Formats: sequence, C-alpha cells, structure tokens
Amino acid sequence: MAATPQEIKKYMKKGAETVEEGLPGWFGTFADMMTLLFAFFVLLAAISTIDPVKLQNMADSMGKSVGKKEELDNQAMSLGDIHKAATKMVEEMAADPQTGEKPVEVTTSPKGVTIGISSDISFESGSANTKPGFLEILKKIVPTIQESYNMIAVEGHTDSDPLPKSLMARYPSNWELSGARAAAVVRLLIGLEVDPVRLQSVGYGEFVPRDKNTAEIINADLIQKYNSNPQQKARNRRVEITFLAPNNS
Repeated sequence: MAATPQEIKKYMKKGAETVEEGLPGWFGTFADMMTLLFAFFVLLAAISTIDPVKLQNMADSMGKSVGKKEELDNQAMSLGDIHKAATKMVEEMAADPQTGEKPVEVTTSPKGVTIGISSDISFESGSANTKPGFLEILKKIVPTIQESYNMIAVEGHTDSDPLPKSLMARYPSNWELSGARAAAVVRLLIGLEVDPVRLQSVGYGEFVPRDKNTAEIINADLIQKYNSNPQQKARNRRVEITFLAPNNS
C-alpha cells in the first residue's frame, strides 16, 4: 500500500531532524591522514638534502641520550667518525708560517667528508708531479681510508688562468691538468695499499671554485668572481679527497 502525501511529508521531516550538522565523521580521519602524508613527504625532502655527517652526529647524540652506544668489533667508520678523525689530523698539523693557514682543511656536505689539500704543498705550478711533502700528508689520511668502507673520490681543481704555451703540448687546458693531478694522487694512494676499486679520479679544471655556494649556477662571470685576486686563485688550486656518502657512491 502506497504512503499518503501526509505520511511522506512526516517521514521527510523526521529524517531532516535526525541529520547531524557539520562535516561527516569520516572526513576528520581523512584530513588527519592527509596531514600525516604531507609531513612525511616534507621529512623525505629534508633528509634528501641534509648533510650526512650532521645527520650521523645527530643520530649518535640521540643514541647517547637513550642509552650507552655499543661499539662493535671490526665496525667500519661512519662519516661522523671520519670527520672527527680528519679534523684531529688537521689540528695536529703546523700552520704555514707565512699565511698562518694550515695546508689541509676538512669540510662536510651532502656529498660526504672532504679533505682539501692546497696545491702550494702538493704540486708545482703547471705540473702534475707532486712535491716531496705531499706523500707524508697522504700517509696520514690513508689509515682513515683503510678503516672506512666509503668510496673515495679524488678531485683535481685549478684556477682560471690559462696555461702557458710551453705547457699546452702536454696539457691543452686546465681540464687535462686537473685530471692529471687527480690521477697522480690516485696512483700514490694505490702505492700506499688503498684498494683501487674504491677510488675515483676526476678533474674539474677551473669550474668548481673553492668558495662557490652550492646554490650558485656556474658561469663565466661566477668563475671570474671567484678568481679575482691571488688569494682566491690559490684556494682554487687544490686537490680534494672525498669520503663519499653512500647515496653518492
């Protein structure tokens, strides 16, 4: 039997009275889930650009705060340990009596831990032949390499000055010179019993100035900016040995 118009109106009124005001209950749960997903992706983005050494040090600090950190036998050095060992090595070195600066510096970046060695103590001008004292510096670095598991990138850099014509037959440009210097360091490391499988050699010429900000896009004006005086050029003439973070190996 069909309902009468009066009954239909009655049921509609009753239904309207039972409907709750506001958003449906499931919407709150959905909004919470989307907020958590947003926070998760923000965290992923932050981790992808964070300095791995700082991240390791932060993890070590958190470990100490919740309990004693256990040392495992035969455990490879972490990037944080490598940074500490390299920094200690530099602190024990004597400064240059003329400039007051030490010939080696340690820096960190998302790429890993980098030991930069000034060309003033590593190579003669326009040459890929190492100076006598350079081998002694490498001997101090090798124990840290042996105790770590990271890949090692050896990078050669130059200033922006063109090579004299007398050298162009051997090194047509700064690309070849920087590459030859990096390869010379790799050969010395192999001679000091570093596993050649772990070594990479690359030359950057004048295209990665020492003081360049990582956010800056390299161009001719920027290269000139960071080679505008003898002090900057001296900083750019260098060899860098980098303990690569796992995601850069």
